[in-house]
Amino acid sequence: MDNIALVGTASIVISGLTIAIGSIGPALGEGRALSQALSALAQQPDEANTITRVLFVGMALVESTAIYCFVITLILIFANPFWAYVVEQASTNGG
Repeated sequence: MDNIALVGTASIVISGLTIAIGSIGPALGEGRALSQALSALAQQPDEANTITRVLFVGMALVESTAIYCFVITLILIFANPFWAYVVEQASTNGG
């Protein structure tokens, strides 16, 4: 396997692992947060506005981790910083 194919394969595999592993934590965290918020709403319905507001802010912060993983995946697939270097090295070395 030449260097270009190796970099391409590694980019695809690593981007798949990044989005897979990077989405598990936020998904579990959001599920737990929602569960706790619903439990809190059941116990104190008068505080629904405060609990809901804090829940949405917390979920946005948790979801940002998955979004960062998604951005890294897109960079690895479509704008890989190593791709130009490998292609340049392959063309200067004659292969």
